Order: sequence, then C-alpha cells, then structure tokens
Amino acid sequence: MSEHTDIATVFGGHGFLGRHLVWKLARRGTTIRIAARDPDKASFLKTAGAVGQILPWPVDLADDHSVARAVDGATLVVNLVGILYESRGSSFQALHAEAPGRIARAAAATGARRMAQVSAIGADPRAPAEYARTKAAGEQAVLAAFPDATILRPSIVFGPEDNFFNQFAQMAMIAPALPLIGGGTSRFQPVYVGDVADAILAALDRPDATGKIYELGGPEVLTFRQCLTRMLAEIRRSRLLVPIPWAIAGLQARVLEKLPKPLLTRDQLAMLKTDNVVTPGMPGLVDLGVSPTPLDVILPTYLDRFRPGGVRHAPAQPHA
Repeated sequence: MSEHTDIATVFGGHGFLGRHLVWKLARRGTTIRIAARDPDKASFLKTAGAVGQILPWPVDLADDHSVARAVDGATLVVNLVGILYESRGSSFQALHAEAPGRIARAAAATGARRMAQVSAIGADPRAPAEYARTKAAGEQAVLAAFPDATILRPSIVFGPEDNFFNQFAQMAMIAPALPLIGGGTSRFQPVYVGDVADAILAALDRPDATGKIYELGGPEVLTFRQCLTRMLAEIRRSRLLVPIPWAIAGLQARVLEKLPKPLLTRDQLAMLKTDNVVTPGMPGLVDLGVSPTPLDVILPTYLDRFRPGGVRHAPAQPHA
C-alpha cells in the first residue's frame, strides 16, 4: 500500500476492532472515512490522525446511494459491521448478508483497488445459528461482486475493549458464581485484536491474498471453562464455575433474549455448540505475515483494573 495516497472507507470503524485498524491506517498516512449510521460515535477517533485525515461519515447500509457515496473515490474498502444479536432495525439478514454485498458492489463500481470483509469462524450456509448462516451469505455476496476481495474469519477477539473477558470479569465483581453453558466444553481460539487489525492491513497489501479466505486464531485453543479460569486467575478472584445444561440454558435464553441488550440468545447457544477454532489446513495469521500474540501477554494489560483494589482506567491506545 502506498503511504499518503490511499483513501480507505472503513464500515464500522468506530467499533472494537475498527478503532485498532483506524489507528494503524492513520500511522501509515492513509485518509480514512469511518462510515457509520451515527458518525458522532466515531468523532473520538479524529485525534488518531492529522487534521482532516480521519473523517466520520454518515451511511445508511440499506441504501445503495448512501453506500456508494461512502466509497466514492476510495482505493481501499473494509467492512467490519457485525452484530451478536438482533434488535429493532438491526437484523442478521440486513447487516450480515445484504449490506456486505451492497458494499462490495459499490466498491467494484467505484474502482476500489482492494476490499477486505471481516466475517467469523463458523460462517457456513448450513450452520445451525442464523448468525453464522448470514455471515456465510455475506461472504458469498462479497466475492460475487468483488472476486478479489479477501475474507477474514476471526475466532473470539480479545483486547482492552472486548466483550468477552471484560464482560465475565465484570460479572465476577458482583456474582459469587459464573455460568458454564453446556458444561464449559465449547472450544475457542482467542485472537488478539491488534493481530486481526494487522491481518486486515496485510490482506489489503499482499497480492497473494486476493480472493482468499483466512481463518484467524491465536496460539492457544481453550475451552470456555479454561477461558474463565484464566480470567479469574488474572483478576485474582475466586468464583464458583457452575455447569448449565444446554436444555436449561435454552430456557434461560428464551427469557434473556427479550432484554434490550440480551445477555444470552438461542442463536448464541447454537453457536456455542460448535467449536470456534481455526479449520485445519486453512490459511491464517502466519500466512499473512502476522505472528499470533499469546493471551497471557495482553490479558494483564487490561484486566488488572478488576483485581481487588484495582484502579479503573481508560484503555490505552494500542501499540504498533
């Protein structure tokens, strides 16, 4: 990628992964449009670059013309948009299946040089979870419209603002026990957010990455139980880990999914029944020139605030 000349449109660039990617793009001199339904939520990122380098950009992902305006003149297009549960006005079908195709068609029409689509491990049209089925549909739509696009499928992404280790650490602050859904045997391959951002940059840079699918996982495969045990050791708190049978978890999900911000949904349960690990033989981080960062290197840098007597602090800007 040529420094100082590229314009990148990053859809969902104000989110957890997006902010890390934006910081890295800004250091390369790229002009960045952060396309979001509410661009005010991206305003905090303007300070990550020079004046005028980072531009929050309003977009309606359901409108062809709005998406076309967001990518007009962009040489690089990245789609990070994704949701873990549906809500009024935000469905898996609209955001995971339809929006990526719309973005890819606009990127192709405007002559963008490269596109990266961030999907998820487990994306499969035959998957039991709608989340995974619509992620697969989005991949297919992107490659149909922009055959040279690169698809990146991360496992659970960890880092300072993650919704996994932080969420359970927060629960451990007030609850005497933590739930092990399905007995805690589901397997994950946690991948550091900075490594995923580096993988996206490599996908935009490398000629050999065009049209390929990469699955991104860290150096360790851990069960759900092992993830919680690691988290509790890091925050120096002892809590019971209580196995919750799938049937009981299903009944709980029927209630919890009705909350404005669901703690658990039946679709998430379906996802948990399938291991979230890299498929053997699939290209991954190393093939993109990224060395996977161990969990134990990063976890202490942001979970320390959950220790007894710990000081809450804002997450630091990520390192290179």
